[in-house]
Amino acid sequence: MPEMSKPPRPKNHDTTSWESRTFFVTTGTAAGKALFQTDRMASLFIEVLRFYMKAAKFVIHDFVVMPNHVHVLLTIPGDMSIEKAMQLIKGNFSFRAKKELQYEGEIWQRGFTDVRIRDEQSFLQHQSYIDNNPVRAGLANSVGDYVHGSAYLRRQKSALRANATTV
Repeated sequence: MPEMSKPPRPKNHDTTSWESRTFFVTTGTAAGKALFQTDRMASLFIEVLRFYMKAAKFVIHDFVVMPNHVHVLLTIPGDMSIEKAMQLIKGNFSFRAKKELQYEGEIWQRGFTDVRIRDEQSFLQHQSYIDNNPVRAGLANSVGDYVHGSAYLRRQKSALRANATTV
């Protein structure tokens, strides 16, 4: 993945509103290294997302952890900026990777890109993009086969519900 330039951010850090907002966010690893190709790193990133979901900091709708970047579709509350949400995710992951996995290198590229989701059509298009990203990259044969994405987790939950109703 080519290195993305850091998008300009407002100088005024009071970029929050009173309404929750949904974003499609992409961020890459430092120098495009395939840090998430190991199950341990990818699973730790997913644990970080779950931590913030359980803490009710924001809602993660969909995600995929690719070898050298991640995509996340999330809704943040009105009192939080997208910059703060990404600082929490990237910072917590970096801290935990260094502490728990003894990773000593640089983890993230500077910044991230984001797209504000304003309607259902945009939400569904970005959700489909996330779900299909591993297939397009040749990492999975079909949506739901790639273990480091929300499509896989949805498929697992669906299978569990189906098994529970047939027992």
